[in-house]
Amino acid sequence: MQLEQLIRTHGEELLRLAYTYVKNQQAAEDIVQDVLLKAFEQQEKFRGEASYRTYLFRMTINRSYDYLRSWSYKNTILIEKIQQIFKGTKSAEQEVLVLTENRLLGEAVLNLPMKYREAIILYYYKELKIEEIADLLACSDNTVKTRLRRGREKLKQTLEGGAWDDEFSNEKSY
Repeated sequence: MQLEQLIRTHGEELLRLAYTYVKNQQAAEDIVQDVLLKAFEQQEKFRGEASYRTYLFRMTINRSYDYLRSWSYKNTILIEKIQQIFKGTKSAEQEVLVLTENRLLGEAVLNLPMKYREAIILYYYKELKIEEIADLLACSDNTVKTRLRRGREKLKQTLEGGAWDDEFSNEKSY
């Protein structure tokens, strides 16, 4: 497969997948670039045990995890939190007026803990079957089902205006 064809066929989908993990457009683009170049260079190593699409998803997820563990990511998050403290935050009413329903749902999904977020995204947005997700995440089908159920419950709480769990709570602006 030619590199250009690989980019045209899988680039946009991989970019969206990477973004759901790293929540940064530039970082997601870098990750996808790395994944596509590596996939192109190592085509002969693909064993065909899964679909090529699933193989690229796994590479993208792994590379996203690497990025999230990196020093540069942790440093960027610290800087963003400091900037947010000095800027203040919008009121809940302002956010509701500005954001559409789809955007609210997208943001709620992106605010889920990683294990629920990836299950929701792979199932609903990437339309993978539970068995495929289990293979991709190296866990059981029941674990995927549990993560989907809990992720939906957290989304329902969030979208109905329920209380955020500690891991979701927004920091107060002073």
